Amino acid sequence: MRRRDFIALFSGAAALLLEPRLARCQQAAGLRRVGVFMPTAADDPDTTATSKAFRQELERLGWTEGRNIHIDYRYAASRSDEYPALAQELIALQPEVVFAQGTQIVATLQRQTHAIPIVFNNVSDPIGSGFVANLAHPGGNLTGILLYETGITGKWLALLKEIAPRLTRVALVGNPKTVPFDYFQRAAAAAAPSLGIELVPTPVENADADIERAIEAFAGAPNGGLLVMPDPTLRIRRDLVIALANRHRLPAVYPFRLFVAAGGLMSYGTDQDDVFRQAAGYVDHILRGAKAADLPVQAPTKYETVVNNKTAKAIGFDIPPSLLVRADEVIE
Repeated sequence: MRRRDFIALFSGAAALLLEPRLARCQQAAGLRRVGVFMPTAADDPDTTATSKAFRQELERLGWTEGRNIHIDYRYAASRSDEYPALAQELIALQPEVVFAQGTQIVATLQRQTHAIPIVFNNVSDPIGSGFVANLAHPGGNLTGILLYETGITGKWLALLKEIAPRLTRVALVGNPKTVPFDYFQRAAAAAAPSLGIELVPTPVENADADIERAIEAFAGAPNGGLLVMPDPTLRIRRDLVIALANRHRLPAVYPFRLFVAAGGLMSYGTDQDDVFRQAAGYVDHILRGAKAADLPVQAPTKYETVVNNKTAKAIGFDIPPSLLVRADEVIE
């Protein structure tokens, strides 16, 4: 082993050993401890923006980093195989509450603790996933903000059909390891026939080459479109997904505005900054003594439709005037 590698390894191990001691020092100093576990990368622009909204709302509610709270962050950067180790690290620090994003990350944390309160967001099926007994009375150590109910899949398919009336096939694209694929597939399969659409489940893995193969294989037949699931894997690789959709002139609907801002065709989904602010409100409640078991799971309060007129023209589609009028934002 080279000396440089040994030093790096030793330093990393030392840091892990020191973290619990630092935690005790911070608790002794009167800082309340909060954990945050995200599936994305720390330097992802969208992660930076939503994390800022989370911290700003905490500050508005009276919690400022370094003054009365300390926040420990863990970012998985879409590496689902690292979820267990990162969850174990975070729980070992004994935070008073953990804020976690995404079904698989929440499930991993749940296996680590049934005592520390967990506030989740971007979870679509908390009952089916075993996180809560029911939405009004969660009953355990988990509560939070829903991402999407199943009815949204019908909205996504209808948007595709509106912009591409000849559409007959839609690929449902997502990584089953990082999104509840079956949950969305069942809902989409129920909505597709009434729109004259054949649903083509298109699971992908956490690799650029696999995503490229899957979308290119689907694009080989005519009258197709893409329904991109709210999946951390595809969120991180959004530039690749958008490039493939546009290269093959596939109309695509995305779950978040950030895809459209990056050149995607259209999106319908939650305002993510607002969702993170809602989650901060629940972290505040728990720090002030509320129990997760007593806090009902909330629905998002803000949805937005965003279309990219420049992209539509580039791939040969005209956005209907009715959709332009309804859109909350049109990117030219």
